[in-house]
Amino acid sequence: MPLSRFLLLIFGIILILGLAIWLIDSLQRLFWQLSYYPLLSQALLFLIIVLIGVLIAAFIYYFFWLPFQQQRKKRARRSPPRVPVAKTEAAEETLKAVRQQVAQIQDEVARRELLSRSHEIEQTFSRGEIRVVVFGTGSAGKTSIVNGLMGRMVGEVGAPMGTTEVGETYALRLKGVNREILITDTPGILEAGVAGTRREQLARQLATEADLLLFVLDNDLRQSEYDPLQALAEIGKRSLVVLNKSDLFPDRDRETILARLRERVRHLVAPADVVAVAARPQVVLLEDGQWFQPEPDIMPLIRRMVAILRAEGEDLVADNILLQSQRLSEKARQLIDSQRRRQAEKIVERFQWIGAGVVAATPLPVVDLLAAAAVNAQMVVEIGRVYGCDINTERGRELALSLGKTLASLGIVKGSITLVTTALNLSIGGIMVGRVIQGVTAAYLTRIAGKSFIEYFRHDQDWGDGGITEVVQRQFQLNRRDEFIKSFIQEAITRVVQPLQLSEPELDEPELNEPELETESELTELHLEAELEPGLPLSRSPHPESFSPSLETTDWETRPLETDDWES
Repeated sequence: MPLSRFLLLIFGIILILGLAIWLIDSLQRLFWQLSYYPLLSQALLFLIIVLIGVLIAAFIYYFFWLPFQQQRKKRARRSPPRVPVAKTEAAEETLKAVRQQVAQIQDEVARRELLSRSHEIEQTFSRGEIRVVVFGTGSAGKTSIVNGLMGRMVGEVGAPMGTTEVGETYALRLKGVNREILITDTPGILEAGVAGTRREQLARQLATEADLLLFVLDNDLRQSEYDPLQALAEIGKRSLVVLNKSDLFPDRDRETILARLRERVRHLVAPADVVAVAARPQVVLLEDGQWFQPEPDIMPLIRRMVAILRAEGEDLVADNILLQSQRLSEKARQLIDSQRRRQAEKIVERFQWIGAGVVAATPLPVVDLLAAAAVNAQMVVEIGRVYGCDINTERGRELALSLGKTLASLGIVKGSITLVTTALNLSIGGIMVGRVIQGVTAAYLTRIAGKSFIEYFRHDQDWGDGGITEVVQRQFQLNRRDEFIKSFIQEAITRVVQPLQLSEPELDEPELNEPELETESELTELHLEAELEPGLPLSRSPHPESFSPSLETTDWETRPLETDDWES
C-alpha cells in the first residue's frame, strides 16, 4: 500500500475513533434528556446506528474493495484468457514428442523447419489472438468482406483475380470477445497458371492454420469449391460459409440459393453457419438520374462471428493449437518413415545382388531352390535395426523361413522364373543358360522378400489384417510392372549376365539329373531348411561323380627334319 494511503488510513481511524467517543458521549446525554419520550429516543438511536453503518461500509469500500477490483482488472488486462488445460497439455506433450522425432531426422533443412514450426506453435500458448482466415475463389469478394468487418478500407477491392499475392492480416476488436481478432485475407483459389497454383497453395496453408474459417462464395457451390471445404472440415476446421454479393439476386432467388447451400454442406457446416451478405453492394440508379451507393450489409456475418467467438472462442484456439501440433508430429513421422524406407531399400538392393551372385556362382540343381535365396536372415536383422527393432539371428531365420514358405505356396517362385526368363529373352535374345536365370530370379525374389519385410517393420512388426500372404502378393504385383521390370533387367544384365558370360567355360558342363519331387513346396521347404540350418544336405540325391577326362599315354619319339639345310 502506498505511504500516502497508509497515512490517510491511520488518520481516518483516529478520526473515526475520536468521533465515535464524542458521539457516544453526546448520544448518552441526549438519551437521558429524551428518556421521557421513548419513541423519539428509539427512532433517534436507530438513525444514528444506520449512519455509523454507512460510514463503516464506505470506509471498507474505499480502502479495501475498490483497490482490489482495480488490481483484478489490471491482471485481467495483462494476462490473456487461458485455453482449456486438457487440450493445452495434450499439445505440449505432442510437441515434446516432435522434438524427439526431429532428433532422428538426418536432413538438416527439414529438421530446422520442424523446430522452427514447433517454436511458433509454442508461442501461441501465450498469445491472445484468434485468427480468422477469409478463404475462397478469386474475386469472390474476400477483400470487400474484410473491409466491411474492419469498418474501413484495408485493401484494394474490385480488382481482377490474383490481386492478393500474400496473406494480409488486420487486427480487429469485437464487443464481448476478450481476445484480439486477427483477420487474414488470402489469395484466391482455382486460378490459372503456375502463379495461380502457387498462390492457392499459400491460401490453403493459411486456411489450415485458422481458428475460424470464412469460406466466401458469390453464387451456388461448385464441386471445385466443395472439395477444399470438405478437406478443411475433415481436419477439424470450424467454418462459416458466406454467400457474398447477395444484393445481385432477387429475394426469392437468394433464399433458394441459401437453402440449396445449407443442404449441400449439411454434413460439413451447420445451417446457422451459412449466411448471406453484401459486402460491397452495387450502385443503384435513382429516379432522378443520380447514382446511389448502398451501405454494406455485413451484420449477419458479424453477429454470427460474435456468437461463435463468445461461445467457442477458447475451444477454437485450443483445438487449433492441438491440431497444428498433431499435424507437425505427423509430418515429422512421415519424414522419418521416408528416411528409414530409403535406408531399408538400400539394404534390400545390396542383398538382392549378393544373393544373385552367390546363386549364379554356385548354381543349385533345381531353380525352385532359389526361394531360399529370396529371404536372408541377415537382411531381416539389418532391416529391423533400421526401424529400431533389435532382433537376433534366430528370429531372423524364423521370419525368413516363414516368408520363403509363403513365396513357394503362392506360386510366386515359379511365376518369378517365368517372368525373369521372358524378360531376359526379350532384352538379350536367345536362350539363357540356367545359371543366368537362377541368379536374376534370386535377386528378384530377394527384392520381393525385402520389400515385404519393410512393410512388416513399418507397422511395428505386424503383417496387418490380411497377414503375410496379402503383403507378399501386393509386393509381387508392385514389382512386376513393366516399367520396373525393364529397369531391373537392365541392371541385372550389368551385374549378373555380363559377368557370367565373361566367365563361361568353353566346354559344356554335363547336365545334372535330379529325381523329381512330388510338390514344388516340398522341394522348396527342404532347401530353405538347408539354406537356413547349416549341416542339412541341399539335395536328396547323391551328387554325380566329377567329370575329369584323361588323355591316353603316348610315347613321343624324336623324328629328324627332312633337311637341315636352312640356306635359301
